[in-house]
Amino acid sequence: MEGNIAELGQFIGAGLGGLGTGIAALGVGNVAANFLSGALRNPSAAGSQTATLFIGIAFAEALGIFSFLVALLLMFAV
Repeated sequence: MEGNIAELGQFIGAGLGGLGTGIAALGVGNVAANFLSGALRNPSAAGSQTATLFIGIAFAEALGIFSFLVALLLMFAV
């Protein structure tokens, strides 16, 4: 019985970690949408903000990858 409860905890934790991956995808979309909105308002400044766009996407994606790794560790850790 205790083994089943431990497995249940692993799967719940992994599911919550997987949710973090989806939320990170929303974050990447938010960063890109805000850049596009600003670039359409002021096209002359868009070129100088491209590096900031890629840094924001990289940070959001890194959090998603970290969340995915935590989910894998929770599922398959012995």
